[in-house]
Amino acid sequence: MNRFLDAYCRVLDALIALALAIMVVLVFGNVVLRYAFNSGITVSEEVSRWLFVWLTFLGAIVAIKEHGHLGTDMLVSRLGKTGKKVCLVISQLAMLYVTWLLFQGSLAQAQINVDVQAPVTGASVAIFYASGVFFAVSAALLLLRELLRTLTGKVRDEELVMVQESEDLAALHDLHLDEPMKLDGQPPRTTPQR
Repeated sequence: MNRFLDAYCRVLDALIALALAIMVVLVFGNVVLRYAFNSGITVSEEVSRWLFVWLTFLGAIVAIKEHGHLGTDMLVSRLGKTGKKVCLVISQLAMLYVTWLLFQGSLAQAQINVDVQAPVTGASVAIFYASGVFFAVSAALLLLRELLRTLTGKVRDEELVMVQESEDLAALHDLHLDEPMKLDGQPPRTTPQR
């Protein structure tokens, strides 16, 4: 299962990179054409906007898989193992509910706008709202997997807090720079407080 999820996220990463590259080409090309040749790419703004929305939702899926979303762990990090598990299950259930709401709203908007054409490209506006449906389905599957892992006790203790306070702290943790330095294999000496 992990191999499949890793491959899925690699495909999403490739799609994100492709969308970003197309956006850069369209926007930069449009700027050059407007200033140098007094013309432009008419679909540039609309396609770039749609790609940006898709890029954002695809990135959010990858972030859910990698536990990369930021949050606050001020309370949860101070709880015991049972408290952390309870909070984790509650947060996963809340995220599943929000994902369900997003799915319902995005699907309704896609159905309403399936026959509506975008002003410049003429493509169906449902493509724009389909990004929310795609995100909701993918996120729900990832969240259900994590919920099942939590309920069956397959989550390690360090995974009980799913968020990091900041990207800087997460980077320090990944580099193991937040651990005290050890000299000669011994823990550092501390002086008693007076």
